[in-house]
Amino acid sequence: MSVRVLLDTDIGTDVDDCLAIAFMLGSGEFTFEGITCVYGDVALRARMVRKLLELRGIEGVPIRLGARKPLLGLRDVYWEGHEGQGLIDEEPGEPFSNEYAADFIIRTIMENPGEIHLLAIGPLTNVALAMIKEPQLASSLRHLTIMGGVVRDYDSLDLPVAEHNIRCDPEAAHIVLSSGAPITLVPLDVTTKCSIRTVDSARLRAIGTPFHTAVAEQVDRYPRFARQGFTSLHDPLAAAIILQPDLVELTPVHIEVELAGRVTAGQTVAWVPSENHPENARIALRVDAGRAERYIIDRLMR
Repeated sequence: MSVRVLLDTDIGTDVDDCLAIAFMLGSGEFTFEGITCVYGDVALRARMVRKLLELRGIEGVPIRLGARKPLLGLRDVYWEGHEGQGLIDEEPGEPFSNEYAADFIIRTIMENPGEIHLLAIGPLTNVALAMIKEPQLASSLRHLTIMGGVVRDYDSLDLPVAEHNIRCDPEAAHIVLSSGAPITLVPLDVTTKCSIRTVDSARLRAIGTPFHTAVAEQVDRYPRFARQGFTSLHDPLAAAIILQPDLVELTPVHIEVELAGRVTAGQTVAWVPSENHPENARIALRVDAGRAERYIIDRLMR
């Protein structure tokens, strides 16, 4: 099976975007139609993407810069400050295309109706802008998989009320989730149950290629991993279920984003679909964590 995929990413300090790209490059079933970067210093993010592709020996994948700020500009951009350390050189290298990410997303999908799987693993600003500009975009997608959101059932009240990708631009998330696109949502409820550990990073480094060494370096440098010896496979799990949907249990839901709550802005609220609240997504609420971890780590080692 070959999946034509367009990846929208906020690759940076949290190593899960890097691991998602490494997983996809190690899988062989993905054909990258392009990679777009969103949120904050998108040029720095794009340099990280380009370096990973170069280390893997991949040429010709279009990389585009997208929105730096949330859709309405109402929230400060969260910038942790470790982005790119240990991966990219001081020199910025060749300039990137002037084509804006949202325009690239529109062009790629509308020229290939029903063929492109869009994988969004960052704030949804680029995707929302594309949907606003091209009303037929949602119906022209093969599928849209989003790493984002959190439901928090009775045994996961330790999770945050709002997940990072949605909280960074809830207005954009609202536009995307209400677009009518065929959507699979992969939230913290399942991604936090899958981890990469110190032993896995050591195995990656031991492979010895420049690519695997660079990925292992990014894992080891991630502050959360350095503190606790493991970190969650958020974005890699979203990529993995494109190929192996039975890694998770998908539930049809009607889901909306809280936009104005004092303590809940960015919260994803899901309920059973009904006539008044029709299904607008399938959400992963259960995961075969051990199998998912083995599947992802195996692809990272290739």
